[in-house]
Amino acid sequence: MTRRIVVQKFGGSSVATTAKLKRVAELVVAKKSEGVGVVVVVSAQGDTTDELLAKAKEVSPEPDRRELDMLLTAGERISMALLAMAIRERGMEAVSLTGSQSGIITTASHSQARIVEVRPFRVEDELELGRIVIVAGYQGISYRREITTLGRGGSDTTAVALAAALGAEACEIYSDVDGVYTADPRVVGDAKKLGALGYEEMQELATAGARVLNPAAVEFAKQAGIAIYARKTGSIDPGTVIRTNVPSAASGVRGIAHEAPIGLVRARGATRMQLLDTLKALDALEVVAKQVSFADGAELSFVLSLDDVHHERKLRAELERILGPGVWRGDVGAVSLIGEGITNDARHLQKALEVAGDAVLAVSTSRYRITMVVPADRTKPLVADLHRIFDLASTEAQLS
Repeated sequence: MTRRIVVQKFGGSSVATTAKLKRVAELVVAKKSEGVGVVVVVSAQGDTTDELLAKAKEVSPEPDRRELDMLLTAGERISMALLAMAIRERGMEAVSLTGSQSGIITTASHSQARIVEVRPFRVEDELELGRIVIVAGYQGISYRREITTLGRGGSDTTAVALAAALGAEACEIYSDVDGVYTADPRVVGDAKKLGALGYEEMQELATAGARVLNPAAVEFAKQAGIAIYARKTGSIDPGTVIRTNVPSAASGVRGIAHEAPIGLVRARGATRMQLLDTLKALDALEVVAKQVSFADGAELSFVLSLDDVHHERKLRAELERILGPGVWRGDVGAVSLIGEGITNDARHLQKALEVAGDAVLAVSTSRYRITMVVPADRTKPLVADLHRIFDLASTEAQLS
């Protein structure tokens, strides 16, 4: 078995066209030439997943999730086969494998399954034969032998889970951005690229809306002690490394993430029984509540990422049945300040609330996060204001 293994993941933008896919093939061949075993995880080309989803919704407004998984996994299979062909054209042996062929075992939850085990025997066999292994990301197989998908950013999870199972020395995540920034560069023009992040900070950023990495992927890396390198495809820039022992940001704030629109549920006078019934209803619809706050007989509140809501009409009906009418708002967004120990200094929360002013609808905190829920149209302006007030464009703000 090859001792040194590197897992590389290429996002949809990196393989969007034939020309880009050929460029990726060159990069993969170059890595293999360094004498390491190479496993490559690929996403669907460009907007393929969105296009397939749109076709499904033309047929059915709320498609059956099993059949949707069968449809959407076709995108990654196209990418993996084309990349294997391109690599072979460059004189190296390559083989493409689906998630199930690669031993990605998941829960049975269609559209947002979780990886529970990786049995990479076929991958190891192919590496032993000297081949580059191309794996379809975003997909696996459940114990019920059903094809499943892993939800938004699932190819990241595939890559890191394989890296952990194979004992890889690193996992390189390639996309059209050159790392993780202090805020979304499309919203904040002077956002700074971060050289390094701790696992927990990256998980919080990802959970709060930053789309560079998947939070489940970061959790796999943390458990296995594998460094993740987030880089731009074809760039010599080292990107951002996610690892252990990263010094805290001097300002107390490492970065800002946002998500809009999201769903906000608030029910005054909610009881413990209503809370339990609500959680059961969410579980039945395979939806995860975030930032749950509850005081018996006073108020229940939580937010939902709309990316995870596949049956919104049914969900809203269930929430109103349990909690009463008017408990749902879908016109809000969330802005999160992220930094290790951010709540150790009360001035961080005070300053954030002063900047947000009367826009704040709800607040939640943790050791690594301060999140404010605001009207959706106030989300991006608030991100820019907070980035300026906390001086995150300053290099010194990120130094320990």
